Amino acid sequence: MKFLLLGGTVFLGRALVDSALAAGHEVTLFNRGTHPDVEYPGVEQLHGDRTRDLSLLEGREWDAAIDTSGYHPDVVRASTRLLAANVKHYTFVSSKSVYADFSQPGVDESSPVATVTDEQLASTEQMQPPYGELYGPLKALCEQAAEEEMPGRVLNVRSGLLVGPYDGTDRFTYWPVRVARGGEVLAPGRPDKMIQFIDVRDMADWIVRMVEAGQTGTYNANGPVGQLTMRQFLEQCKAVIGSDATFTWVDDAFLNEHKVGMWMELPLWIPDSEADMAGFMLASVDRARAAGLTYRPLAVTIKDTLAWNQTRPVGPRRAGMDPKREAQLLELWHQPPSA
Repeated sequence: MKFLLLGGTVFLGRALVDSALAAGHEVTLFNRGTHPDVEYPGVEQLHGDRTRDLSLLEGREWDAAIDTSGYHPDVVRASTRLLAANVKHYTFVSSKSVYADFSQPGVDESSPVATVTDEQLASTEQMQPPYGELYGPLKALCEQAAEEEMPGRVLNVRSGLLVGPYDGTDRFTYWPVRVARGGEVLAPGRPDKMIQFIDVRDMADWIVRMVEAGQTGTYNANGPVGQLTMRQFLEQCKAVIGSDATFTWVDDAFLNEHKVGMWMELPLWIPDSEADMAGFMLASVDRARAAGLTYRPLAVTIKDTLAWNQTRPVGPRRAGMDPKREAQLLELWHQPPSA
């Protein structure tokens, strides 16, 4: 098959190209060229700004397009409208952030999606992707736009937290790296709190298989639900790495009192006080698993992510707690309560 990838090869795009090539497909990349693409022999690279000019795609034919860079419905509509006559199948990589309510576990593809007002939509003209708090609702509108332009030919993939090698967000990477450093590790919240994420390579492999089979419709793509606690994750990091790390579990109340940032300063941590997020890492993946979504062992993801991280230049990271702040918080945590 001939694949067109609308997006770069920094993270998910890289995994998709790797998977498509491994399966014997031809790949064309179309992106702005802002980040250097990985040099793949035989992969055609087209550079252009899809928000302004799609002329390089005119008159070309592909069996399937995969869109990893659509954030605004107007942009997705323009792309699907142009490609509708010459592309048989369109995959739109969306996000679980489309959902309106995560207060309960088990959010599935039938759950209501978030909406935007006309005023909010108009305000995006003065904003840049990924549009802040409007990210999820706009992704939902992107799904609708694609389906309207290519009815019955669209696969919408509502992605959970993607992890693994080349993840520059550090929302997963922080933990293997921190555990590898050893010593006393500040572990956040309840040890038995469930967490959920998916190796980017597992999602990419599954998307390619779905495209090959011509599958359409909407699917949550995430890790298994209710099968991994934060304690199990950290202990597996320790076992895989062979670290001497010890874990000090610090409760939500203390972390909130000291204004520790959830999700980014302490990745994967969402305090129980955030009741509207109680189901954020408990989304249903039944439909995707029934359609063939599978997972590699967590130990492989941990090992490969750490190995990749060791190739990165030394410098600030996008997520994770500063070591000095961690040490200060641990010292405060161990202090006896004042009389």
